[in-house]
Amino acid sequence: MKLHYQITGTGQALVIVHGLFGSSDNWRGIAKQLADYAQVITVDLRNHGRSAHSTQQTYPLMVDDLVGLFDELDIDTANIIGHSIGGKVAMAFAAAYPERLNKLAVVDISPREYAGDSSHIAIFEALLAVDLSLYSKRSEVNEALSELLPDKAVRQFLLMNISQQNGHLIWRINLQALYSNYVHFGAAVGEQTKVDNSTCFIRGGRSRYIQADDEVLIAKQFPRSEIFTIEQAGHWVHAEAPQPFLRKVMAFFNFEVSK
Repeated sequence: MKLHYQITGTGQALVIVHGLFGSSDNWRGIAKQLADYAQVITVDLRNHGRSAHSTQQTYPLMVDDLVGLFDELDIDTANIIGHSIGGKVAMAFAAAYPERLNKLAVVDISPREYAGDSSHIAIFEALLAVDLSLYSKRSEVNEALSELLPDKAVRQFLLMNISQQNGHLIWRINLQALYSNYVHFGAAVGEQTKVDNSTCFIRGGRSRYIQADDEVLIAKQFPRSEIFTIEQAGHWVHAEAPQPFLRKVMAFFNFEVSK
């Protein structure tokens, strides 16, 4: 599947893969700052952003999509940053195509299997319950969602997925397909493979996505890895603590040296 992408800057390729309900737009600020050091390519996964919709969404399929993007852009090797399910896509890519990867930064996710997240289910149920044909402005949808999703920051993030089409509000994400395929997003990746590429796991100190048991698994599957914690951040590390996140990413990819 052909993926939508945005390119900022020049130099060695740095591909950024967003998480569930996200898009390349969410990484625009980070991409702009990293563009002084690399050609930053932010992508929309299938069923997200401006990429095509599909009834199927598994990690092998998303890896195939990413390989297609590399081929389309004539990228032999790249650095990759992946957040949440985007981190799992990146890890699965690293396991299958290590020769096309330089370094990998995984943001707040482990390669292990995850059970369904009740907060995600609540989001799906809330969004699927909203009839966008009843509203003409994002602010009206925000108000409609406020009781079911009381966290304003979460609502603002989700509302970035609304766009206008022929004068009507629509979801850019394929909500029903994402909901139907949600069971696949918790799957483990790269279980039988050791990835020898240099890897940095960046976790939020207030997040529970990478726990003590995960450290053992990560060391086994990614023997050349480190785990770096940004204490003041939760799961959305790059959004909650952008400057500490940028400092770590730049140091890991040696961007300060190569500028």
